[in-house]
Amino acid sequence: MNQKYCTVKELPLSERPYEKCEKSGPAALSDAELLAVIIRSGSRNERAADVASRVLTYSGSYPGLIGLNYINMNELKSIKGIGRVKAIQLLCIAELTKRMAKATNEGRLQMITPEAVAHYYMQDMRHLTREIVLLIMLDSKSKILKDMVISSGTVSSSLLSPREIFLNALKYEAVNVILLHNHPSGDPAPSREDIQITKRMKEAGNLIGIKLMDHIIIGDNRYVSLGEQGFI
Repeated sequence: MNQKYCTVKELPLSERPYEKCEKSGPAALSDAELLAVIIRSGSRNERAADVASRVLTYSGSYPGLIGLNYINMNELKSIKGIGRVKAIQLLCIAELTKRMAKATNEGRLQMITPEAVAHYYMQDMRHLTREIVLLIMLDSKSKILKDMVISSGTVSSSLLSPREIFLNALKYEAVNVILLHNHPSGDPAPSREDIQITKRMKEAGNLIGIKLMDHIIIGDNRYVSLGEQGFI
């Protein structure tokens, strides 16, 4: 017997996410139905929505939609019904949502409040599985000249060099700088090491006339500003 792939078009009208979206809007679709629109076709003898449900219940650390921010290509391809093309599509959707969130907050970044900065970088950093330190360099009008990763792995005062930070700041003619790093645990509470690093960078910046405006720690949709906490 020939086995066939069940496409979205072969579903009853009442079960087709395209028709449901057209009639009631995308908010009416379940998470699985939204993914089914992207996946488009199922595997043998099952609907695209079934494959989508399998993606959402993948036995990783973060099941559900949030898991798409953590899953990689090989893990996606290990899920029944997900091949190379579908895996790439899902990874691109996850990346697109991050960029959309960042673009939404782009105008607010000119305010240079801790909240605006944290929101702008939140989707890029909240799902990272290892710590990175981002250096944000600003001009006299508090607009971004350049941002760059200056450390990846463990944030340590022995590895984070004021020389590297302020050489880059001088290179891009920055007037002020902001440090940003993430806590993969999701808890943005500063450690003793975080506080020591902040004080060290503040002192180094004062010596050469480039102000450390803030050091912001990103958690899971939360942040802590060491500036607001009085350490700068």
